[in-house]
Amino acid sequence: MGEFIGSVWWMIVSLGVLVTFHEFGHYWVARRCGVKVLRFSVGFGRPLWMRRNRDGTEFAIAAIPLGGYVKMLDEREVEVHPHERGQAFNHKTVWQRIAIVAAGPIANLLLCIALLWAMFVLGRQDYSATIGRTTGMAQAAGLQAGDRVLSVDGRAVATAGEASMALTTAAMDRHDARVEVLDSLDQTRTRNLPLSQLPAGFNERQVLSLAGVGWLSALQPAQVDKVLPDSAAQGVVMPGDLIVAIDGQRIDGADQVAAQIRALGQRGGPGMIEVQRAGERLALELTPRQGKDAQGAPVWQIGIGFAQPSAPVYDAKLQYGPLAALPVALRETARMAGDSLGMMRRIVTGNASLQNISGPVTIARVANVSAQRGADWFLYFLALLSLSLCIINLLPIPILDGGHLLYYLIELVKGSPLSERAMAAGQYVGLALLAGLMGLAFYNDILSLPLR
Repeated sequence: MGEFIGSVWWMIVSLGVLVTFHEFGHYWVARRCGVKVLRFSVGFGRPLWMRRNRDGTEFAIAAIPLGGYVKMLDEREVEVHPHERGQAFNHKTVWQRIAIVAAGPIANLLLCIALLWAMFVLGRQDYSATIGRTTGMAQAAGLQAGDRVLSVDGRAVATAGEASMALTTAAMDRHDARVEVLDSLDQTRTRNLPLSQLPAGFNERQVLSLAGVGWLSALQPAQVDKVLPDSAAQGVVMPGDLIVAIDGQRIDGADQVAAQIRALGQRGGPGMIEVQRAGERLALELTPRQGKDAQGAPVWQIGIGFAQPSAPVYDAKLQYGPLAALPVALRETARMAGDSLGMMRRIVTGNASLQNISGPVTIARVANVSAQRGADWFLYFLALLSLSLCIINLLPIPILDGGHLLYYLIELVKGSPLSERAMAAGQYVGLALLAGLMGLAFYNDILSLPLR
């Protein structure tokens, strides 16, 4: 219940901030162009709070916090007194109307840059792109534990998240990735990761595991927390031991132990388990026993338990002074925009799954997780969401800002506004497209919910 309340709260906070800036962009430019604004509302439905300024604009906070709007004086919607026609939106030039409509997405873009600037001044803590384990494809390509990824296909990466995104993008585009790494000897090397060989229809969220790449930050050490009485490990393994190898197979994390114990048990007879204890490396002999797991299925086990996984420690921090942070924020905004547009293109062309389209449930969950991680992560989340709101609103879909801009561009070309009938038809098409996208987003949200 606590997670649910936190998710709802942080989603309301996030959308409230972003919508307020978006609508303020429309409002500010509309007032500069001499348009009378009737209402500035954050949220839809019945107003919970309202105030009126000296210009007659009502500022309201409404009950449904999933958007907002700026209602302007317009003869197509309300009756306008003759002396106020000069303040009506529909009486403004096409260039003024374009400026007013475009101001909302532009406000979100500027907010994204400001949030990223604040994040870099504060200092963004993250996980370095250091490899903790390689198997299969990555191991065959020459990538090794301890390698720190410097770039993917010529694109510099500073964190595990950036490297993961670059590798996933290469996999979706079905091409091999050129990975530049700094190895444990501080030598720069280039490896070719053959991501084009991934099977058709692969799960895009499992690219790293399919490629055999595990980040150091994601590994849980195989450190023994307890030894069960009357078990194969009693008197052999001790709490505090760090398992480093089983029967000659290297162990990098606790998740590898069960498979190696099973292989040892199926082979039969005793095997060697190597541990680090008090600074020494010891080779110990033991024989797994067959028991039952929690579901009653047979399983090979030695009777040890590991400590509960702890949160990984951040080992990378990106921090700049107030002046140096601005160009970095601009570059990060450009990178994020390129990634977002690239993902949209891949979804349209079929190179990326429709499962990448997420809705409010996912937004709420990510907002809560980001807020719990710290101010730097939450600022980054807000910046990404603000940029996404900018891009989505600029799509040429009637009912969105981009659809209205399309109408005005057509007006510029043909020299006269579109007919009311054409615009009404466009609104219906836009509503249908938007409803379809929202339905798909909700469907993906429901599929992503954990089963209990």
